[in-house]
Amino acid sequence: MEAYTNFAEVYDTFMDNIPYEKWAEYLHEIMEEYNIREGTLLELGCGTGNMTEQLASMGYDMIGVDNSEDMLELAMEKRFKTGHDILYLLQDMQSFELYGTVKAVVSVCDSVNYVTDEAELKEVFRLVNNYLDPRGIFIFDFNTEYKYREILGDRVIAEERDECSFIWDNYYNEQDKINEYELTLFVQSKEDPELYRKYQEVHYQRAYTLEKIKTLIEKAGLRYIAAYDAYTKKAPMYTSGRICVIAQEYGK
Repeated sequence: MEAYTNFAEVYDTFMDNIPYEKWAEYLHEIMEEYNIREGTLLELGCGTGNMTEQLASMGYDMIGVDNSEDMLELAMEKRFKTGHDILYLLQDMQSFELYGTVKAVVSVCDSVNYVTDEAELKEVFRLVNNYLDPRGIFIFDFNTEYKYREILGDRVIAEERDECSFIWDNYYNEQDKINEYELTLFVQSKEDPELYRKYQEVHYQRAYTLEKIKTLIEKAGLRYIAAYDAYTKKAPMYTSGRICVIAQEYGK
């Protein structure tokens, strides 16, 4: 079952707890540290374009890549409203293609965890290195093993809003390090407010350790720079649920 199809319609409603503006400022500050204040940036797993729009408003020329047509349709609606000149590409992270290089690549909201095969994640990192300008940087976040095992694993998360609600069942398999999300959505009909339609999707994410991420980065040709407890400048902790990583282009 394809992920982010029916969920795309209500994705922004349930992600309203993500401080995109604050995260964008964090990414901007890091890029300034590497003298990246303008130019073209790529966002991998851009979804409905929330972060893409934030970075575009800071003056960057943005490219967004996502494999969900439904999510990109919503991103393009936002682009129409803001007037930002953003290029959206319907592509998989594991095989994306660009026409040239970019100054930086970013990926937020644990998009890399959706790449559940180590070899495929290494290929993502290799492609990033290939499309970065010399000494360009790659900033991304990922969910940790601790989060899947201690916070999400075997837990049911439910939220109810006026126009929609969801039930999110999590099953974490420690042996293969895969977290399975069974998502049930109830979305209010636009034609009949008394009617709610039920949809179901299944999502899979892979838990990676920071050491494994480092190894794959270096095998892909990138240079590992640093890791932080998510969207801070503090070192990762055992209890970190999300970690931000910085890597740099290190030759093709």
